[in-house]
Amino acid sequence: MLRLRCKARSGSFPLPGLTAHSRLHELQAVIAALTGVPIQAQRLLLGFPPSCLDLSDGEQRLGELGIHSGDTLIVEEDATKPKSDSSIVTKRTVSNSVREAVPVLARKVVPADNSCLFTSIYYVVEGGVYEPGCAPEMRNLIAQIVASDLESYSEAVLGKNNQEYCDWIKREDTWGGAIEVSILSKFYQCEICVVDTQTVRIDRFGEDAGYAKRVLLIYDGIHYDPLERKIPNTDIPPQTIFSATDDVVLAQALELADEARRKRQFTDVNRFTLRCMVCQKGLTGQMEAREHAKETGHTNFGEV
Repeated sequence: MLRLRCKARSGSFPLPGLTAHSRLHELQAVIAALTGVPIQAQRLLLGFPPSCLDLSDGEQRLGELGIHSGDTLIVEEDATKPKSDSSIVTKRTVSNSVREAVPVLARKVVPADNSCLFTSIYYVVEGGVYEPGCAPEMRNLIAQIVASDLESYSEAVLGKNNQEYCDWIKREDTWGGAIEVSILSKFYQCEICVVDTQTVRIDRFGEDAGYAKRVLLIYDGIHYDPLERKIPNTDIPPQTIFSATDDVVLAQALELADEARRKRQFTDVNRFTLRCMVCQKGLTGQMEAREHAKETGHTNFGEV
């Protein structure tokens, strides 16, 4: 992924979703959408002192043009280039209308009710259907899958024996994690990508299974939300299911995670404070919560 910016008379803008393999015409389309400078009138300058890029071949890859992460492109408008009739409007109108039509990857916030993982996965695999009551059904589904395969889902894998796990996951006060994501990836036959805002990495469940589709979640240490691509200020339904070969969406997800990390929108699971909602004991971090659960059987925790 390339981290690029452009500067134009209308302002300075990040250029998301581009890699060294992206084509020049893709870069120009993004610039046109953000700045309002039509592709046919663009002059792009790079380097110091700034020199003009050769825009004659729109199929050239950005890496071949010598564009690297951290670069800032200067965008100028060549007034001598002819404009189409549709562009004879004010630049502000063009800029705003085109910018609003650019799809963006965004977080869809779901409730923090111990079932955020299940709500989030249901939302993305069902193509953007928010169903807050889906968790019991998904918990039961996981329990049925685990109970039907004692060999694959042994105590060594689950951390408890098969029957204990099935009873545990069906309770509404338990949290889902990697085991449940893996099970649901196989059930829905899709790659589930979990983007971690603390480490800015992506864990890809089902990556090697050859699935044709991909969905994404964002995770802040204790809470999951679904990710969707949508066009702002329109009634066009969001996109939650992507091709498994769409690596641009992974780059955009990492940008989103990096922004959240810089804003410290994550929870350090080793330091955050909890309270056992059964006995009211105060705890610090995930490890203390696990030890307390082993000693007492209490698994209902709330963040303080």
